[in-house]
Amino acid sequence: MAVYRIFPENDSFIFTEDVRANAGLDEILELGGYPVAGIGQTSRILLKYTTADIQNVIDNKIGSSNFTSHLHLHLGSAYELPFGFSIYSYPVADDWTNGVGKYADLPSDKSGVSWIYRKGAGIYAENGVGDRWTTPESIPTSSIPAGVTSSYDDTYFVGGGGAWHTGSNGVNLESVQTYSLASDFDIDLDITNAVILHYSESLNNYGYIIKLSDDIEFNTTSSIRLKYFGSDTNTIYPPYLEFRWDDSVYETGSLNILSSPESVVELTNNKGTYVDEGKQRFRLKARPKYPTRTFTTASAYTTNYALPENSYWGLRDEFTEEMIIPFNTGSTKISCDSTGPYFDIYMEGIQPERYYRVLVKTDIDGSTVVIDNKDTFKVVRNG
Repeated sequence: MAVYRIFPENDSFIFTEDVRANAGLDEILELGGYPVAGIGQTSRILLKYTTADIQNVIDNKIGSSNFTSHLHLHLGSAYELPFGFSIYSYPVADDWTNGVGKYADLPSDKSGVSWIYRKGAGIYAENGVGDRWTTPESIPTSSIPAGVTSSYDDTYFVGGGGAWHTGSNGVNLESVQTYSLASDFDIDLDITNAVILHYSESLNNYGYIIKLSDDIEFNTTSSIRLKYFGSDTNTIYPPYLEFRWDDSVYETGSLNILSSPESVVELTNNKGTYVDEGKQRFRLKARPKYPTRTFTTASAYTTNYALPENSYWGLRDEFTEEMIIPFNTGSTKISCDSTGPYFDIYMEGIQPERYYRVLVKTDIDGSTVVIDNKDTFKVVRNG
C-alpha cells in the first residue's frame, strides 16, 4: 500500500468581516460562522494544487485509476463548537490570485482573493467588476454555468464568497465530513471525483473551497470558529493533498507465516538518515521471540518469517508522538516477497529535519498487536 502527499501552490481564506481583505500569506486558515454586533459573519478556505503535480502522481507514482485523494488540514484551535456539524468541499469554478495579505493587516491588504474579488480589489483589480466571483450580482443568473453554485447574498453583504461546482456530467463533486464533540476536528475530505476531473483536464483546476454547512454559516445566535494551519505555518502541519492506493504484493514463497504472540519485528536496512525526496524501501525481519528447537546447522534466530497478510505500517513523529501516517487498511498494508516483509515510504511527503518512528500493526494468534521496537530515522533537506 502507498501514501503520497503534495502541498498547495496557493492557499487562503476569505471572510465577511472585511469583504475586500486578503489573507493569502496568513499562517492560519479559518472556517467560521459567528455574530459580530448582531450581524452573522462567516469565513471559508481556498486551496489550490497544480494540475502538473496531480498528473505526476497519478502517471508516475500510482499508474492506475484505483486510488483515493484526500484534502487534509491539521487543526490549530477550535472553540464555541456545536454538538455536531459538517464541513463541505467543492472544486472552485473561478480562477483566483493568492495575494500577500494577512488577516490582521491594518490597513487591510487587497492584493489577492477576498470575499468579493477573485484577483484583488481597488487598484489591484485587473478588470474592475470582471474580477468578482461568479455570483448573481456580478453576472445575470441566466449566465451562471450549469452545475455552478454561486455564494451567499443577503442584506448585509454584496455577492461573494466564492463559486463552485456541485457536479459535472453526472459526477457528484460534493465532499462532506461530519463531526461530533468526540472528533479531533482535523479535516480529511475525500475529493477523489474532483481530482480525477482535474487530472484529465475535463474540468478547469482552480482548486477547492472548504466551507461549513449553510445552517451554521452567518450565525447570529451562536458561534463556531475552527483555525487550521496553512502552508505558511512555521509548524510541521501544512495542508496537503494525500493520494492513497494499493501497491501491495503478498507472495510468501517458502517463508513460514509468523504465528507466535511473542515475536520480534524490526527493520533490517534502516540507514538512519534520508533526504526528503524519492522512495525508500524498508525491509523487516520477523521471527518468534523464542523459536522452536530443531536439529539444524543454522541458527533459528536468522530465519525470516512472513507477517500475516493483514499487517500494516505506521509512522509517528518522535518528538510530538503524533501519528503522521496512521495505520490504514487502504494505504499502509505491508507487502511480502520471498525475502520477507517490506514497505515503501515516499520521503518528499514528510516534513524534513524531523525524526520518525516506524510502528507495525498485525494480527497474531487472534490478537491485534502493535509492535514498537524504537526503529527511528531522520529526514533531512536535500541541499
